[in-house]
Amino acid sequence: MSITVEDKTQIIKDFARAEGDTGSPEVQVAVLTKRITNLTEHFKTHKKDNHSRRGLLKLVATRRKLLDYVRSKDEARYRDLISKLGIRR
Repeated sequence: MSITVEDKTQIIKDFARAEGDTGSPEVQVAVLTKRITNLTEHFKTHKKDNHSRRGLLKLVATRRKLLDYVRSKDEARYRDLISKLGIRR
């Protein structure tokens, strides 16, 4: 259910705005999206795992807040980010 270190470093490298950037909203949203995707796959086989489902809902809410923040700061960055990640909105 969690992401590997290699996956996370690759995501950070792909979405970083500058060298060594790990905390920008784009990187945070990309990492959350990967975690959400993994949990969604988990629920296809474990339908009654309600404890993890609560965690998934928290992750989705956090991602939504970060996306709203990016959208309020720069609409073009927001559009680029959701198109890269394949998030529908």
